[in-house]
Amino acid sequence: MDTSPAATPGIVPARYGKAFRLSKGRTLKVVSEHGTQVLDLWAFNAGDISEYMSMEHTRSRNSKITLGVEDSYVSDRRRPMLCVTEDTSPGIHDTLLCACNRYIYEEAGCTEYHRNCSDNLHEALAEIGESFPWTPGPLNVFMNTPVNPDYTISRRPPATKPGDYIRLKAEMDLIIVISACPQDISVINGPDKTPRDVHYVIES
Repeated sequence: MDTSPAATPGIVPARYGKAFRLSKGRTLKVVSEHGTQVLDLWAFNAGDISEYMSMEHTRSRNSKITLGVEDSYVSDRRRPMLCVTEDTSPGIHDTLLCACNRYIYEEAGCTEYHRNCSDNLHEALAEIGESFPWTPGPLNVFMNTPVNPDYTISRRPPATKPGDYIRLKAEMDLIIVISACPQDISVINGPDKTPRDVHYVIES
């Protein structure tokens, strides 16, 4: 991992979230250290947090449900926010499913509070003195949820291998939030259903 002064490495602890600023022109590299962990990722305009990265507008703008290199994730105002500059993974990232929340885990039978990506988003924003009134649909990095011929959606383990990564270049000054998804009921975090840390690097 690059640890030069121009690169800032970081870790999002398993089951928790983290918010940070990403200046226009800088690149966020997200690494699948274990080959199994997925993450929910949000982006907000750092100058006007009411503008957020929108999966529905991204799908509409690109006419794709999974983006590739040189494609951009756009805001609810149809402005580019993050451009994919490199992806060594199989390129499977979910743009369809919601962030998990406490109600999903209650529906699955949890009788006590279960950490979740929705709460992680709001906790992480609060830690940097920001807030957002609701939970936008996230970019679910490395999440393997294919749409089947009958239009149902499957939930499968990630197709990544240890060390795979994606690079996303900021196309405006951004607030980024990453949640190391706490899902331990389905296999989206691997067959052993074990949430793990998310590793990332902010590059110049």
